[in-house]
Amino acid sequence: KYQQDSAQSRNQGEFLMLRVPHGSSDFQCSFSMGNTLRAIIAFIPSDDCQKYLLGDLEEMPIDRMVDLSSRQLRRFPSRVCSFRELVKLYLSDNNLHQLPPELEQLQNLQILALDFNNFKALPLVVCALKQLCILYLGNNKLCDLPQELSLLQNLKTLWLESNCLSHLPEVVCELSLLKTLHAGSNALCTLPAGLRCLQELRTIWLSGNLLADFPPVLLHMPFLEVIDVDRNAIRCFPSLAHLPGLKLVIYDHNPCRNAPKVAKGVRRVGRWAEETPEPRKRSELGREEETEDKELPLPPDKQPQPC
Repeated sequence: KYQQDSAQSRNQGEFLMLRVPHGSSDFQCSFSMGNTLRAIIAFIPSDDCQKYLLGDLEEMPIDRMVDLSSRQLRRFPSRVCSFRELVKLYLSDNNLHQLPPELEQLQNLQILALDFNNFKALPLVVCALKQLCILYLGNNKLCDLPQELSLLQNLKTLWLESNCLSHLPEVVCELSLLKTLHAGSNALCTLPAGLRCLQELRTIWLSGNLLADFPPVLLHMPFLEVIDVDRNAIRCFPSLAHLPGLKLVIYDHNPCRNAPKVAKGVRRVGRWAEETPEPRKRSELGREEETEDKELPLPPDKQPQPC
């Protein structure tokens, strides 16, 4: 029955039309039933229902990519573990909270997307996929990362945004080839000093955290090209002019009293970004005005008279 209803739903474009009386006239409401139907079917463990959710997934695709995003999956389809040559696996926007140990068979996997799921902890089997270059973990419920993550020594891009991280796990500092780190929309107050060991890191995205001060460790990372600290609580920015690789710094939506000084050619996004020279503190301007007042010549009637 579910297979028949599912096929009919697909044939009708998964849309339901309603005519609802409203006062003296009727109006039409149309809305997609695809996600609703999938959410119901996801609770039914029959093969037919799972086939509806997965589609035609009997053999590994020629492009060695499987995209099962937005399928309302509640359990990982074990069939995928037989695709030993798989390179890209997208499981975004489902209801997954665990992964089977058989996933370790996908030793050629380079891209794994687990964002927008219900993971409270990173499944350790992910850390066994040693060819991973890009790992999407955003929009889950992660509070920490396992030490085993350090086994992913080929990882170049890590997405951790919109989780429950109150600190950046130290294990991230052991990912020696990491080039891009997305850690926005968490609850980070500081960054670990070990982050300076990541000499390949070029971009770091930290918007929407709880940083009250500009992270000191970033001042010792001369190869950084992009720093994003938008939407934090930073009140004072140090000079960034000594960072030779810097190309872009985003510091908007902070209660800052100054803009970060940068070298020529570096783009800034935030308050006073277009001002040259740099905006100066009010106290400094006051001292200059006092000095200028002292140096102003006296009017003729106040000039000292010769004896």
